[in-house]
Amino acid sequence: MNAFDNMLFQYKAATIEEKNNALREVMQQIVLAGLSRSDFFEKAVFYGGTCLRLFYNLPRFSEDMDFSLLQTNENFDLRNYFPFIRDEFLSMGKSVELSRKEKSKKTNIESAFLKDTSQFYDIKFQTIKQVKIKIEVDILPLLNFETENKLLLQPFSFNARCFTLPCLFAGKVHAFLFRNWKMRVKGRDWFDFEWYVQNKVPLNLKHFMARAKQFGDPDGKINDEISLKFALEKRIKSVDINAVKNDVMPFLKEPRRTKIWSRDYFLELVRGINFSPS
Repeated sequence: MNAFDNMLFQYKAATIEEKNNALREVMQQIVLAGLSRSDFFEKAVFYGGTCLRLFYNLPRFSEDMDFSLLQTNENFDLRNYFPFIRDEFLSMGKSVELSRKEKSKKTNIESAFLKDTSQFYDIKFQTIKQVKIKIEVDILPLLNFETENKLLLQPFSFNARCFTLPCLFAGKVHAFLFRNWKMRVKGRDWFDFEWYVQNKVPLNLKHFMARAKQFGDPDGKINDEISLKFALEKRIKSVDINAVKNDVMPFLKEPRRTKIWSRDYFLELVRGINFSPS
């Protein structure tokens, strides 16, 4: 059994869905490990659902990896870091294909937000084509965010620069309000929103407003705690909760966690939001 299979064995995956989730998560950890051997985290920060899963113990699986540069660099190209990622996989006994995706508004409608300042990449096994990791790097960073170094123990001990929890919460609320998935709803946003409130994570309002100014609320109508909570309540009242549940189910080991979900339940969660000091 090679090092990769050792990591995978720890998940005790029983179904195809569970195995694919486990494969994806092991890949995500190896990608981060490879990047940690370079200067990547001196230039970029990790955020999003996968960051929350790996470094803050979010109890659901996640698919994509989201990064933002610390400073604007239009010449940044993640392909410069492919050798570090490829070598890390090889040291674990696996070969992967790495490629940059060309952006297209017609083919990227499932992305959270279509931004001209993002670069997209795919990493997939040479032999298991149905499992891949999409990486997004924003080369025009947002303002008013805070970071911290977080420790990961697999496949070896290393630190990665991550958004702090209040900034991650701000990003999630932004996605909760403004994600455009046409006729679909992303239940994972709702699961994460619940998790933040349950864990009493304060929301960084300044970072939320920086995101909203870029996408969703350019006129700054959401500019304080009251207007943000009002917008969340309006969003909750407009969504089919059963569709929310159906989307998140494949990512949960314990689907019964959503039994309590209802509009009234999420409206109550909104009332429980706290905000970080200015």
